[in-house]
Amino acid sequence: MLRLTILLFLVMFVIGTDTFLISPLIPTLQQLFHIPTESAGWMVGAYALGYALFALIAGPLSDGWDRKKVMLSGMVCFSVSTLLCGFATGFWSMFLFRFLAGISAAFTAPQVWASIPALIPTPKIAKVSGIVMAGVAASQAFGIPIGSLLASIHWSYSFFTIGTFALFVAIFIYYALPEMKPDQGQITKSPIFSRYIPLLNSPMARRAFFAHFLFQCGFFASFSFIGKWVTDRFHLPIDQAGYVMFFLGLGNIVGSLCGAYVIKTLNRFNTLVAGILVSIACFIVLPHLPSVAAFDSVYFFIFVTMGIAFPLILGLLNSLNPTIRGTISSLASSIMYAATTLGSWIAGLIYASFNGFSAVGLFAAICFAGSLLLFIFSGILASDAKTKKEIAA
Repeated sequence: MLRLTILLFLVMFVIGTDTFLISPLIPTLQQLFHIPTESAGWMVGAYALGYALFALIAGPLSDGWDRKKVMLSGMVCFSVSTLLCGFATGFWSMFLFRFLAGISAAFTAPQVWASIPALIPTPKIAKVSGIVMAGVAASQAFGIPIGSLLASIHWSYSFFTIGTFALFVAIFIYYALPEMKPDQGQITKSPIFSRYIPLLNSPMARRAFFAHFLFQCGFFASFSFIGKWVTDRFHLPIDQAGYVMFFLGLGNIVGSLCGAYVIKTLNRFNTLVAGILVSIACFIVLPHLPSVAAFDSVYFFIFVTMGIAFPLILGLLNSLNPTIRGTISSLASSIMYAATTLGSWIAGLIYASFNGFSAVGLFAAICFAGSLLLFIFSGILASDAKTKKEIAA
C-alpha cells in the first residue's frame, strides 16, 4: 500500500506543479512574447481549457477501460507536451502545448481518485486520500518555487524539468500500478454522456456542482495573478515570487494534513462555512496590505482554508453516486478547470482595466459568497444517508 500511496502522491504532485507553474512565470513570458495583460491569463487558461473539455469524455470512457493503461498513456503524453512548452516561440505555440498538457492531465488525474477506493482497504481510504491531496499542496510549496528558481536561469528549464520528472513517474506507473480492468456491468455498456443523467436530474447535484464552479472560479482568478501582483506591487524578481508561492503552499499542506481533525471537531457544515467566510474577508483585505510579509500572512490563511475545504468538497461530490466515481471525479475536475479558464480570463481583464488586484480580490470574494449560499441551499451538507436517498430517488 505504501508504494501505491507514494505513486499516486507523485502523480498529483507533478500535475499540480505543471498546473500552477505559469502563475509566477506570467511577467517573464508576457515580456518575452509581448503579450498584453488582458490576454496573459490565457497561458493559465489554455491548460485549464484542455482539461475542462476532455475530462467530460475521459471520465466515462475510463470507467470502461483499464485504469492503469489510461493513467500510463496520459502521463506519457503529459510529459511530452510539457517538454514541448519549453520550446514555445510565442503566445500561440505556448497556448497549444499547454492545451495539450491539459488534455493529457484530464485523462490522468481522475484515475488517481477513482483508483483509491479500488486499490486501498476501506479503513485506509480517508488517510490515503489526504496524503494524495497533499501532493497537490506540496506542488505549490516545493514544485513551483523550484520551477521559479530554474526559470530565473532560463524560463524553459522549469518545463524541461517537470516534463522529464513526469516521464519517470510514467515508468513508476508501469511497474508499480496493478491492472484495474472494469467490471462488465451496465456502466460499461451505457452511452458516455448518459452516465451524467443521474447527476443532471438531481437538484442537489446541480446546485452542488455550480457551487463548486463558483468556488474554483474565485480562487483561481486570484491565484493566477499572484505572481504578477507581487511583481508589480513589491517589485519582486521571479525567484523571490517563487518563495512567495512556497509559503502559500505550506499553508495548503497544513490545511490538507489537519483537515480531517478540523472537520471531526467542527463538522462539515461549520468547517465549510467558517473557511469560506474567512477567505472572503481575506480577499477583500489583500490588495490593501503594505508589505510582502503581510500579503503572505493573509494569503497563508486562505491556503490553509483551501487545503481543508477542497478535499471536503470533493468528498461531498463523490458521495453523490458511488457507482460512477470516475464520471463524478472527471466532472468535478472539468468544472474546476472550466472555472480556472473563466476565472483567469476575467482576472486578466479586471487587472488590466482597474490597474491592480483590488477588483480581482473583490471578484473572488463575490464568487465565494455565491458558492457558500449554493452549498447551503443544495442540501449536500446533510447526512450521507439523506444525500444517497435523494440521488436514488
